[in-house]
Amino acid sequence: MSSHRDRIVDQFTRQAVPFSNAPGIKDERALALLVEASGAGSEDAVLDVACGPGLVVAAFARVAARATGIDVTPAMLDRAREVTAGLTNVTFESGDVYALPFVDGAFSLVVSRFAFHHFQDPGAVLAEMRRVCRPGGRVVVCDLTASHDPKKAAAFHRIEMLRDPSHARALTLAELEDLFPAAGLPAPSATFYKLKFELEGLLHRSFPRPEDVETIRAAYVASVDDDALGLGAHRAGDEIHAAYPVVILRATR
Repeated sequence: MSSHRDRIVDQFTRQAVPFSNAPGIKDERALALLVEASGAGSEDAVLDVACGPGLVVAAFARVAARATGIDVTPAMLDRAREVTAGLTNVTFESGDVYALPFVDGAFSLVVSRFAFHHFQDPGAVLAEMRRVCRPGGRVVVCDLTASHDPKKAAAFHRIEMLRDPSHARALTLAELEDLFPAAGLPAPSATFYKLKFELEGLLHRSFPRPEDVETIRAAYVASVDDDALGLGAHRAGDEIHAAYPVVILRATR
């Protein structure tokens, strides 16, 4: 039986290129909002935890002294090196987010985007992010959030698990915020936006099992009427569009 780490590597090996090309993932406005919300500046040494295809590293490298990315999936790191080609202040490491291979206080800004819903123990990852962040530095978590309505959150979780087996659980806003004091950080400030997507494009990038595709599609179609997934699904011609609620949480170490 495969481990959760195996599922992550399997999914993101296949997703490396399509994920990096997804409109909402490479959206320059969303990346700029993350950089702005983090308070990044020219003196910062930035670490991107579970860096994926390097888009976040590239965005921070343009304003910071240096930017480092760490990920467990070799194909994602290969893609990250392609995405950041020409940038001289970036480095990438292969490693485990639960035991970051850096000394205490190695970075002034530690960030993670769209990864916490893949972690089985997000609190442990946040504690590691805090450890490698210097006193006075910032820890930033950007992730999608589940509805505060338990029924909608459960429905969303069921469909996300079918769509992407590397999904662990999307947390509610309150649950994400509560991770910070539990990790020894102050209550974070919050910035919000919506990650819009079109259903068929999302399915094409996600590689669900063929036998699950119609179940996922049917759930989205049904949610147009009752918003059962909490994603504001709606029709645009023949297409189904929806949006993940996203929060950027920032705390000073």
